[in-house]
Amino acid sequence: MATLAYPVESRHPGWPARLGPLRVPAGVVGVRPVLLRDAGEWSRVRLRDREHLEQWEPTGLGPWSDRNAFWSWPSQWAALRGLARRGQCLPFTITVDGKFAGQITVGNVIRAALRSAWIGYWVSSEIVRGGVATAAVALVTDHAFQSAGLHRLEATVRPENNASLRVLTKAGYRQEGLFERYLDVAGSWRDHLCFAVTKEETGDGLVSRLLASGRADLA
Repeated sequence: MATLAYPVESRHPGWPARLGPLRVPAGVVGVRPVLLRDAGEWSRVRLRDREHLEQWEPTGLGPWSDRNAFWSWPSQWAALRGLARRGQCLPFTITVDGKFAGQITVGNVIRAALRSAWIGYWVSSEIVRGGVATAAVALVTDHAFQSAGLHRLEATVRPENNASLRVLTKAGYRQEGLFERYLDVAGSWRDHLCFAVTKEETGDGLVSRLLASGRADLA
């Protein structure tokens, strides 16, 4: 009896990896795996940027000061690394000029016939509108479709989050629709717009588009 042969993948394709660098107005953007030693800068930036971040992020248990304290990072890092090693997510740190500047994660990776995931990100308030998030989204999206073997990525964003809407649009994502009362954010169930992109739509890659448009340069 004939048997079917299926390609064999790594247990966690696309992980770990270092992506970039790209030069944007804010500086030189790189993407690398999250590290345990990120704890200090991660906590410092998130505690400082509470007003900038909390209104857009899922409601968490306990006060912001506890959830984003230095000592809370090791458990979060370990959980992210564990998921990455099982091929369920790709968690990255965003750097600008070599310094910690935020996070970007490809999560809920489903393979088989779907090959889909979501992408989420945040950046320091000091470098918003500097092209950093757009560059990071482009780098990680290309990586997800190439090295990680995915076919579709989606991102959800509140309609009021104009900065994130601009990031996704500039990076090359398209709006698909509205998810009503989709996610508990800042203590209430909030509507979110769904943006998505598939591998076929990216052509030579989202980074190539940024370079061609003049929004980024190779560093």
